[in-house]
Amino acid sequence: MTRETTPEELTPRTPLWQAVALLGGAVAGALATAVVVPLWVPSLAGSLAGPQGHGYWYLSRVSGLVAYGLLWLSTVLGLLLTGRIARTWPGVPTAVDLHQFLSLVALAFSLLHALVLLGDRYAGYTPFTLLVPFASSPYRPLWVAWGQIGLYLTAVVTFSFYFRKRIGPRTWRRLHYLTFLVYSMVLVHAVVAGTDTPNPVVVLYYLVTGGAVYALTLFRLLIRSVDVGRQPTHAPNPSHGAGQTHHLAG
Repeated sequence: MTRETTPEELTPRTPLWQAVALLGGAVAGALATAVVVPLWVPSLAGSLAGPQGHGYWYLSRVSGLVAYGLLWLSTVLGLLLTGRIARTWPGVPTAVDLHQFLSLVALAFSLLHALVLLGDRYAGYTPFTLLVPFASSPYRPLWVAWGQIGLYLTAVVTFSFYFRKRIGPRTWRRLHYLTFLVYSMVLVHAVVAGTDTPNPVVVLYYLVTGGAVYALTLFRLLIRSVDVGRQPTHAPNPSHGAGQTHHLAG
């Protein structure tokens, strides 16, 4: 039977202010690239944008692929935390920190992926169309919205670590189950809305990463069902501190 994770092991060692600063830096970098550079250095902006703004489009595509890869790594690590692998190496506290850090960096690249398009004169995006779901018409508003909603849900799950004591372990655990929904939404967004999907290498990238997540999810469910079957049928002793250990959802 797998050992449950204690609250102390689930506490990230990255302070909240550093997490906010990281995301603030991503927003500032994207805005500087898309808005400030064209105003202050028109010649450099013209070189980056070209006649149709493709430079910014390429930056968005690359940062989107990186953001997806980081989210995948974070999801896989979260799944491994529920089993024996991460407990053996590198250990739960280190794995939790890495899981949290990867989620934060994935958020940062996701913000860059969206906001850098403000510099794309050809696409004509605005902050409203980039940040509000279903407002990106005419370009595939439904599938773009899946990515936008996935971004916000990722932020909720990621920052829930810092408020676990306030919201309670049960609510926190339920929030963390959103990880599977978030990953699925982002994968669908990347496949359907991404302009790199026709590339066979990118298709293989999505197949391998997506297959790994869903295989690990099935394995986790199998292990969980075996553990439940091994649990004693008698009621637990309240004096043993029920509610002081928690499963990590992903």
